[in-house]
Amino acid sequence: MYRKIEDFIIEWDVAAAGTLRVLEAMTDEKLNQAIVEGHSTLGWLGWHLATAPAFFGGLVGLTLQSGNPKDVPTSANSIVEAYRQIAEDVKTEASKLSEAELVAEIDSFKGKTTRGALLRALIDHQTHHRGQMTVLLRQAGLEVPGVMGPTKEESN
Repeated sequence: MYRKIEDFIIEWDVAAAGTLRVLEAMTDEKLNQAIVEGHSTLGWLGWHLATAPAFFGGLVGLTLQSGNPKDVPTSANSIVEAYRQIAEDVKTEASKLSEAELVAEIDSFKGKTTRGALLRALIDHQTHHRGQMTVLLRQAGLEVPGVMGPTKEESN
């Protein structure tokens, strides 16, 4: 849970940069890569990361715009650019929150919680799906960028 917005902004910058590296590794040809048929695809996961901040942000009270979560683009670059924009918007909007607002209890899909806890959940949610994407990138034969340390490709 965040009690100071500066702490969230610092972590968001690092997390967003890592997510951008993963998204930038996608190609249009591999957006339909899934671990097995019927599971989330690389493109769906990328688009989910580009649209989910609007959901979390809305709960927190941030004004964020995203594309329709159901309309997954067929262009990897479209996903990257949508994420790049919302990542910047999250930072801009979150910087308007006061410390009192961060610790105030609000209703959410998790029941009663604080804005600071929801911002932590946003980062955790992103990290979870980013990890799924790295598996799909490798399965698709694409280079996996290091986010939390070097990958096999970067170690050689």
